Amino acid sequence: MTGISLEATDLADPDLSSDNASMVKLLKEMDQPVLRFGGNAVDRRFFWTSTGEAVPASYKGDKTHPVKAVGPSDLVRLKTLLEAADATVTLTVDLGHYNPARAADMVKHASAIFGDRLLSITVGNEPNGFVFNDVKTGSGYSLDQYIRELKDYAKAIYAVAPNVPISGPGAYDQKWWQPFVEAELPQKKILTFHNYPLYSCDGSDPKGSPTMANLMSQLMHDRAADYQKSALKVGKDAGLETWLPETGIAACPGSNETSRTHASALWAADYVLNAAQLGITRIGFHGSLQTCKGGPPLSAICSAGAYPFGDGQMSGRANFFGISMVAELEAGKFMKLKSSGGGLAFNYALRNDDGSTTVVIVNENDPEKAAQTEVTLNLPGKPVTGTMTQLSGPSYKAEDQTVIDGAKTEPKPLAGRPTVPGFAYKSGTQKFKLTAGTVTVLNFKY
Repeated sequence: MTGISLEATDLADPDLSSDNASMVKLLKEMDQPVLRFGGNAVDRRFFWTSTGEAVPASYKGDKTHPVKAVGPSDLVRLKTLLEAADATVTLTVDLGHYNPARAADMVKHASAIFGDRLLSITVGNEPNGFVFNDVKTGSGYSLDQYIRELKDYAKAIYAVAPNVPISGPGAYDQKWWQPFVEAELPQKKILTFHNYPLYSCDGSDPKGSPTMANLMSQLMHDRAADYQKSALKVGKDAGLETWLPETGIAACPGSNETSRTHASALWAADYVLNAAQLGITRIGFHGSLQTCKGGPPLSAICSAGAYPFGDGQMSGRANFFGISMVAELEAGKFMKLKSSGGGLAFNYALRNDDGSTTVVIVNENDPEKAAQTEVTLNLPGKPVTGTMTQLSGPSYKAEDQTVIDGAKTEPKPLAGRPTVPGFAYKSGTQKFKLTAGTVTVLNFKY
């Protein structure tokens, strides 16, 4: 379910290869992730060519956002990474420079190269924003025009790769969702939307500003859930799967008090679990291959070395470990759960394929202020084993100090995890204490 979203121009990066052991390791720690390529670059600075054409002079970039040409050899290189990490991919084609034939050529090659690992194609990135962000400012751009162009692209793509679904509209404006659903396209469709819950970069909406108080709040949890429910209703009413392929804490560029912090790990774990429980089936955290120092601070992954592009030695930030905690969960179905007390905590339960029960407690209480929480857990059976793994950190604001069972790595395999403290053998009631600022995954076998 979980994955990383990157800019389309990153397809040209040689670090996206099975030769990059650090990248393979990170992706494996996300357990069969989806790599999504799109972002603002695709409609501005991304040029697909299968014949080695020169990039048109009209394409403009800068030192940190260069124009990139991408061709079949880049996809072949990426395939080695996907295979090594057991990952899948979704691609976005350029709509900013209207050219259905060029897009279809890219999908034809991608389908042949990636095979079943190619999950979908999206036409353009956030087309609802084209008139605001210099993609279509000269001529304007309407929803009707988008639907007409979407149909042109879908027809051209279907002619060369009929089995590849179209996902879209990848918009953050709800008005664009239903028209996409209703558009008559020859191939299967998947509804996608983007969301950054803290969007008020200028502070005009105090409750939407990227502050620690907003991030660690019930309102943040509820707002995200309400937005996801709106998209899910549109998708479900049309019988479509619903994805959230681009997301993050804040839409604001640069650093803010939520960036790179332990709190972002707590948020990420709850955000994924709640989205999954509601019915979202794919989710991608937008990020970058740029350096840890100076690169985009919201990115869950980053490179060592000198700014901006580093040396390709990739590592995960705090939010990456929150994602990893959820990614390592066993396949299962959400169970009904009743909970009370605990302050700012969010709880989830899963019935696993082997009959065991997994309980996840995201304790978002302040680790610097809150006492340990006493937990009483009533299980649907009498367990013979109970194991746990826990993500922790010293404070909301702590950077580069988030750990899982004391180490900066993915959770241990189920069989190697410690026993739940005070585990009561064959008792349907388990009692234990949890430290604040933690994500705890408990597994009980009967």
